[in-house]
Amino acid sequence: MKILVIRHAIAEDRETFAETGEEDGLRPLTKPGRRKMRLAAKGLHSLVPKLSVLATSPLTRAVQTGQIVASRYSGLKTLHIAQLTPRKPPQALAQWLQTQPGDATVAVVGHEPHLGVFVSWMLTGLQESFVVLKKGGACLLEVDGEVKAGRAKLHWLLKPSQLARLA
Repeated sequence: MKILVIRHAIAEDRETFAETGEEDGLRPLTKPGRRKMRLAAKGLHSLVPKLSVLATSPLTRAVQTGQIVASRYSGLKTLHIAQLTPRKPPQALAQWLQTQPGDATVAVVGHEPHLGVFVSWMLTGLQESFVVLKKGGACLLEVDGEVKAGRAKLHWLLKPSQLARLA
């Protein structure tokens, strides 16, 4: 299985958005964030031309990022899963991934530090992040067999500006 891990694009400022009285989960992407993510999505498509499924956190900024990525892939099945919310343990996402076909290429869109911890855990088994995923950045993991701690191989880790250059 290949796992494309994508951090959501640039969202509105947390403090400024809080002044609206809306909950943080509704905080949307900014106009520049959407523009940069469209470019990054083109680069992602050149690196990973086919996806089996795309899952996002249910938070607005991740859903919007997922929509931008999905628009590069025709007929892509998209889901919103609780396992990608910021406070879930990496094991929860691994269990969900284990339900996907072994030959699938699965994209997941979420938040930091959750995704960094997940990637680090998949690579080493340690639940502490040593991976920096910039907003709109991504990495590609590959797992042979069971999706569990320490079983993944890192193919690449790129910033959104690097992905845009590949577009």
